Amino acid sequence: MPWSLPLLLLLGSPLSLGMEDPNFPHLGESSQPPPRACPWRCSCPRADTVDCAGLDLQLFPHNITRAAQHLSLQNNRLQELPYNELSRLRDLRTLDLHNNLLSSEGLPDEAFESLTELQHIYVANNKLSVAPQFLPRSVRVVDLAANQVMEVFPLTFGEKPALRSVYLHNNQLANAGLPPDAFRGSEAVATLSLSNNRLRYLPPSLPPSLERLHLQNNLISKVPRGALSRQTHLRELYLQHNQLTDGGLDNTTFSKLHSLEYLDLSHNQLASVPTGLPRSLAILHLGRNHIRQVHAERLRGAEGLRYLLLQHNQLGTSGLPAGALRPLRRLHTLHLYGNGLARVPPALPRRLRALVLPHNRVAALGARDLAATPRLTELNLAYNLLASARVHRRAFRRLRALRSLDLAGNQLTQLPSGLPGSLHSLRLQRNQLRALEPEQLAGLAQLRELSLAHNRLRVGDIGPGAWHELQALQVLDLSHNELSFVPPDLPEALQELHLQGNRISHIGPEAFLTTPSLRALFLRANKLHLTSISAEAFLGLPHLRVVDTADNPEPVLVRLPPKATRAPRVGGS
Repeated sequence: MPWSLPLLLLLGSPLSLGMEDPNFPHLGESSQPPPRACPWRCSCPRADTVDCAGLDLQLFPHNITRAAQHLSLQNNRLQELPYNELSRLRDLRTLDLHNNLLSSEGLPDEAFESLTELQHIYVANNKLSVAPQFLPRSVRVVDLAANQVMEVFPLTFGEKPALRSVYLHNNQLANAGLPPDAFRGSEAVATLSLSNNRLRYLPPSLPPSLERLHLQNNLISKVPRGALSRQTHLRELYLQHNQLTDGGLDNTTFSKLHSLEYLDLSHNQLASVPTGLPRSLAILHLGRNHIRQVHAERLRGAEGLRYLLLQHNQLGTSGLPAGALRPLRRLHTLHLYGNGLARVPPALPRRLRALVLPHNRVAALGARDLAATPRLTELNLAYNLLASARVHRRAFRRLRALRSLDLAGNQLTQLPSGLPGSLHSLRLQRNQLRALEPEQLAGLAQLRELSLAHNRLRVGDIGPGAWHELQALQVLDLSHNELSFVPPDLPEALQELHLQGNRISHIGPEAFLTTPSLRALFLRANKLHLTSISAEAFLGLPHLRVVDTADNPEPVLVRLPPKATRAPRVGGS
């Protein structure tokens, strides 16, 4: 039977010939594009992105588009990667597999070899016992941290010209598991993290391009001669928590590191400051070693040092002799916490801004002990053996830039004389203060925080007008003294008042008349009863937000200020 004309026209159309005509719609199709294929339960926010993270998946998802460039599979329960599925994704640039159950047996040797565009691969927090043998030349970032890796192969990281960052921390790598040519042909690596492994000496043949090297928390007792001779770009070196002794370093260990700015050698077994420190070094951390004395000649190359941390060593009376730090003319901060120093070290660098000396045995401050450091802004002498009789009245006279002074935990019975008018913070808690006179606080017009907690002050020991010059004071801590009522005439700018742990049994209507800016009041653990606080006590405190009256003999009735913009939190028992 002859075909009808309409059917002949249809067979002669572009559709019947397999051709495409943008003006000729396909049969049964709408004008909208078809939906993109996306694996079940996953999300595909863009044509090149597949997100299957956190779905408790046990099998690699099917139906991943070949166009995928970013694949997220982290936080699942994958135990293996099927090579056939993965090798299809030749455009993949980012592959995130961290926090799964992948073992080396479940990861084929050639798993990533065909992914020639791959730049970022994250396989941290899995169960790999060896690193992948082959990674594509295109990789930039490789994260294999927190596995059980004991061996790395030459082509895991070798011959990767674009490689910038390698993370291998928290594994079980010993030196035998890291081949000497591990980074051959990878001349762009800037960050290498090998911390928390089992290395006993610094690995040789590290990339000369390194800028950050993490080797902390290993078993390193030696840096072989020349191991760091090529790393002229290295800026940060972390060697803390190892087993380094003076014999494990030599005078060339750090001398070629002309870009080094940060060196952490804390928590080792060093008995002296290393020699050959580079001029570029800004921060040197030597805390928790066995250093007994600092010698100037060992610091001569480190003229640029700004922060020197020597806390918890064994520096005794002669630990820092006069001139020991003289080469460090730019030194900004000196930490000497927890040594055995009996006095402030003499002849400190003149530009020093912060001197941190708590938990030593300093028993006296002479008139000139601090004269060499007129630029100090922070001085911490807490928990020493200072007694008022041995603090010279001119000890602080030259510290005209001082902002923070910490004298807590000493044996002071009165405030030192001649405190600098520049002070913003003064900490005197846990002394034996029995009196507070106006002349002791005279000139402290910039003081904002004053802590007098844990002393023996009574209201009668606070002289009339003691607070008069503290016009900027915002925080006052009088907790754990022997106060029987709120001290009168408190500073007008006060915002936070700590009176907990005293003997206060009554608060009258006039208690806070001079403190209209008060925001927080702490009255817990006093002797207050149900009606101990006057109904008018808080009327003039529109900014009050916190009133803590817990741990008193009885629940305390607190009447909130009617003009408060927000109800304060009231603590009660």
